[in-house]
Amino acid sequence: MRKGFSLITAIIFIVLVATIAALALSFSTFSTKQTSDLFLREQAELLVQSGTEYALLAISGHDINTTNGCLNAINAQYPQAGATAMFDINVTINYLGRGLASASNNNCNILSDLVATDDSNITVIIDTIVSTTTDNNISTEPIRLHRRTIQKP
Repeated sequence: MRKGFSLITAIIFIVLVATIAALALSFSTFSTKQTSDLFLREQAELLVQSGTEYALLAISGHDINTTNGCLNAINAQYPQAGATAMFDINVTINYLGRGLASASNNNCNILSDLVATDDSNITVIIDTIVSTTTDNNISTEPIRLHRRTIQKP
């Protein structure tokens, strides 16, 4: 009777140790996945900020009152140099300002042409969207970040 009780106790102990080991292995793989997803999300947040700043730079180098018209959208991918793209960067630019509708080229995304003050003339609303590409499985969950800013270039 005593040997049978010791055998049952040993089996229960082995099952308990195996369960704890399997749980620890599960948590370690979960932590690795979470770390890589967090890194990719932080990278996407930096790309959102960089995309907005790049749009401001492009707008400031673009004269909207000439025959060039307005800069309405910027589309890019990251990284560009021969590697498989991980992120799509899409920037949409909308304009607020007086006299934009009468510019020489009327292909601007104009939200309002009724700005009263000179300080607010030619203000832009920039929508920047960064998302993971559909053909690349870099993350277990898709990443999509949106940032809307209003700027005076």
